[in-house]
Amino acid sequence: MQTIYWNGSIVTMEQESDAPEAVLVREGKIAGVGSLKEVQAEAEAMGASVQMVDLGGKTLMPAFTDAHSHLSMTAKMSTAADLSSCESLEEIIETLKQYKLEHQLTKEDVLYGNGYDHNFLPGEQHPTKEYLNQVSEEIPIYVAHVSGHMGCANDAALKQAGITKDTKDPDGGVIGRVAGSMEPNGYLEEAGMIGMQEFLGLRMKIDMDQAIHDAQKLYLQYGVTTVQDGATDESIIELFKQMGEKGNLSVDVVAYPLLVYQGQEVLNKNPDYVGTYRNHLKLGGYKAILDGSPQGKSAWLTKPYEESGDYCGYPWFQDEEVLAFMKTAVDDNRQILVHCNGDAAMDQYLRCYRQALEESTNPEKDKLRPVMIHCQTIRDDQLDQMVALHMIPSIFVGHVYYWGDVHQKNLGEERGKRISPCESAFKKGLCVNFHQDTPVTKPDMLHSVWCAVNRVTRNGSLLDPQQVCSVYDALKAVTIHAAYAYYEEDSKGSIREGKVADLVILDQNPLTVEPMKIRDIRVLATIKDGKTVYTCAESFWKLPEEAQSES
Repeated sequence: MQTIYWNGSIVTMEQESDAPEAVLVREGKIAGVGSLKEVQAEAEAMGASVQMVDLGGKTLMPAFTDAHSHLSMTAKMSTAADLSSCESLEEIIETLKQYKLEHQLTKEDVLYGNGYDHNFLPGEQHPTKEYLNQVSEEIPIYVAHVSGHMGCANDAALKQAGITKDTKDPDGGVIGRVAGSMEPNGYLEEAGMIGMQEFLGLRMKIDMDQAIHDAQKLYLQYGVTTVQDGATDESIIELFKQMGEKGNLSVDVVAYPLLVYQGQEVLNKNPDYVGTYRNHLKLGGYKAILDGSPQGKSAWLTKPYEESGDYCGYPWFQDEEVLAFMKTAVDDNRQILVHCNGDAAMDQYLRCYRQALEESTNPEKDKLRPVMIHCQTIRDDQLDQMVALHMIPSIFVGHVYYWGDVHQKNLGEERGKRISPCESAFKKGLCVNFHQDTPVTKPDMLHSVWCAVNRVTRNGSLLDPQQVCSVYDALKAVTIHAAYAYYEEDSKGSIREGKVADLVILDQNPLTVEPMKIRDIRVLATIKDGKTVYTCAESFWKLPEEAQSES
């Protein structure tokens, strides 16, 4: 069976001026692009039957590629109490109480909440144990900050995780204390969360197969067909492998295990998955985390946070440890993704990666496409260094909207307005991509495009208009540039003959709609390997019935 998509706007992402009339899909690949007459002739030459999909004036373009998120964490968080809309500590308490009641939790369970943001709570308070104990003193409770870099526990969770007044703050982390004592108050930050995370991993009861199934549907709803599992571990890799063998992966998953958690061993144990998809799973390389969250003031900066004295945040690792990570990646001929939000962390990454290159004898070392994840406070001189190192900036541009006002307060006007400097990165000739760091924010690529071309905050402020980029560049960042970061630019990211038929149908063309309305564009259908795997309930044209799956 062949399918021809026609009678709509077709954005190929090959050239901005491209305006083909039709696209032919055959056996999961793009078989023809051009005039309707040309494409029909190509289809007829094959002799197989053809289904015509009338786009009805809507827009067809390449499906979106997720350049950085956490599929397995998104699955886990979908089962937690949702605190993202809570506007007070009282609302958090009531939401947790309701969740406990609805799920009939006992002291043998764990009550997990996710998504609170102290920046938008009265007094910018965290829900420490004095509040969580009001929900239960017997059931262990842990609530994760929206950033994923901090959280709070009640006394029961602290006790079972072994966190006491005698527990020292780990390197690269903080354990909050009750004023005037060493008694933990429940607040845990960065490496201070490790003991709690280990405890939760043993106690949380989740049907991960079902949770990952549901998480995939979320990505498909936003037109995303290639998804990352950043900072993964061996157990999740095994789960993905099992799901793939059963045919239960409906998106392409690219996983990056953390080096600090035996990432090298994970890749060595799974050579058939390294750099190559097998049952929709691929191991892309390694992951490292060098600092924390700028909105949580744990990102590592070269200059202090405003109103924080000389406090600049802090690193997760010292240079010798980071250099060891970089040498492992370069010598193993592996790509590495490195989380850096603060410019001091970026300096550390850049100097250690440069040294690893200088000391390596790997003849392919300049072809590894290392990635800097987040890039919130990156400076122009650092962008220049990235050019020399062939490094990819993956920018969490949603920070402009979600925390732009917070950054101006935390970093001062000059630094705060320059967060996510997309246009500077594009002008340097870097292969910029965008991500949403899901579950931190939804995998809404069009919202990221909207952020990049408008740079408007929640409160309506415009952040540094010099960093506004064009709509076409922003679309490249979520299609062909994101595919490049996975070495997939020859198979994904644009509509060209021979490429995989991963496509999305939108109700409006982002290149022609008024820029402030880009975030209102709806995904009407998502097509993976030529099959329609998601359709919006309001889609009004008839898609090929045999290609449709549950939406």
